[in-house]
Amino acid sequence: MTGSAPLAAGGPVRVARALLSVSDKTGIVDFARTLARHGAEILSTGGTARTLGEAGLPVVEVATRTGFPEILDGRVKTLHPAVHGGLLGRRDDEAHRAEMAAHGIAPIDLVAVDLYPFERTAATEESFAACIETIDIGGPAMIRSAAKNHAFVAVLTDPADYAEVAAALDAAGGALDGDLRRRLAQAAFARTAAYDAAISNWLAERLGVEAPRRVAFAGAAGRALRYGENPHQRAAFYATAGAGPGVATAEQVQGKALSYNNIADADAAFALASDFDEPAAVIVKHANPCGAACAADAAAAWEAAHACDPTSAFGGIVAFNRPLDAAAAAAVCEIFTEVVIAPAADAAARALFAARKNLRLLLTGGLADRSAGGRTMRTVAGGLLVQDRDAARIGADDLEVVSARWPTAREIDDMIFAFRVCKHVKSNAIVYARDGATVGIGAGQTSRLDAARAAAAKARETAEAAAEREPRTVGSVVASDAFFPFPDAVAVAAEAGATAVVQPGGSIRDDEAIAAADARGLAMV
Repeated sequence: MTGSAPLAAGGPVRVARALLSVSDKTGIVDFARTLARHGAEILSTGGTARTLGEAGLPVVEVATRTGFPEILDGRVKTLHPAVHGGLLGRRDDEAHRAEMAAHGIAPIDLVAVDLYPFERTAATEESFAACIETIDIGGPAMIRSAAKNHAFVAVLTDPADYAEVAAALDAAGGALDGDLRRRLAQAAFARTAAYDAAISNWLAERLGVEAPRRVAFAGAAGRALRYGENPHQRAAFYATAGAGPGVATAEQVQGKALSYNNIADADAAFALASDFDEPAAVIVKHANPCGAACAADAAAAWEAAHACDPTSAFGGIVAFNRPLDAAAAAAVCEIFTEVVIAPAADAAARALFAARKNLRLLLTGGLADRSAGGRTMRTVAGGLLVQDRDAARIGADDLEVVSARWPTAREIDDMIFAFRVCKHVKSNAIVYARDGATVGIGAGQTSRLDAARAAAAKARETAEAAAEREPRTVGSVVASDAFFPFPDAVAVAAEAGATAVVQPGGSIRDDEAIAAADARGLAMV
């Protein structure tokens, strides 16, 4: 660099030398051709160097430049002053320039580096040692060096960046402006932060550290939403590493962009639908189920779920746990629906949905993971609340009969169904169910008594609107997401026609609740 004029920090920089070292080779050959066309010298390592060489591009192995071979099975190859000096040297600092010249360090103007696929490996690999081997060291070091010195160096960490940078090089005759380098630096630091978060969280889980001293969460593929929960709130949506089938990974087949509330409701609906083994349909409105049912097929499940509360179902979010056929699609299309989310849909179903241009159709390719593992997070002022995801599912063996009357087999089946739905209803939550379908839901009430009353009242209104002789709560079971603090809600359930109750118990007044059930001939578990 001796004798060359210093560069102004943050101004345009001609890319005379680039270092390319990537695990994901997507697009790297075409990007390297753009660099070569503008006269850039290309440095590379290992598999990337071979890929570029086989494509006929002139490549200088990093080991040739450093004078030191790759060692320790490739663990050390770019951790060298010839690399990091070329990345970190300030081009506007005469002392830096002189020192680089004295040591024969050439500046590197662009770095394209991705990282060993730790997140993908950790999601599928059981071997602790194999996961450790996919922790990248040299990559993050180069990314951070280049990003720190973004006043002179461009850093790319994703093949999605190649097209924009190539276009900028073509537009400026091989140079890149400071604004683009700054934006690339921000993305680079976000990438290394997400990478480190994935590693630290994986280690904490593997080692059984329940409350790590520090915890980090990261999202990828962020996209801005029109607004948040309300029009005055800004919002964005991110996918998390290793996400299984769900709204974040679903293919949107049709319809306008999803809103903040659409995404939240679709996630809630699909989580509940995925909680059942039998064909199930779920309708969600404002984050709460307003209908859920299991039946012989998706169409029958939809009809039973819709019958719970047709008024609230209008404009709702609908989830299925089975692929959709024409019968299911035709049933859903009878009313206005915002979003349908399901594992798949056949051609006939897609054609029917396509006629509803305002309906968004999301296909996930599978069901949401309902196994133990994974955590949920909620922000509070100045902190985060983190907990294990609720993967609990009760079965008949988990039920303890506390009433004088023993429940029938049908009541047991309905109680298991109702309690599973109840898990997904905002507390205080009461769910009436009959024959594998909800018939009344009381959600988010400030007292359990109010939840029981609201659910019964909704069932009465639905029966009146349908000119039915009696509410469907007659002969139903009722599930409560927590114990009854007083026996009054049990009395309301009996008045609504329920014949059995499932609840966690644990109140100091459990005996009173049980006595209220016995006095009315209800079975209670």
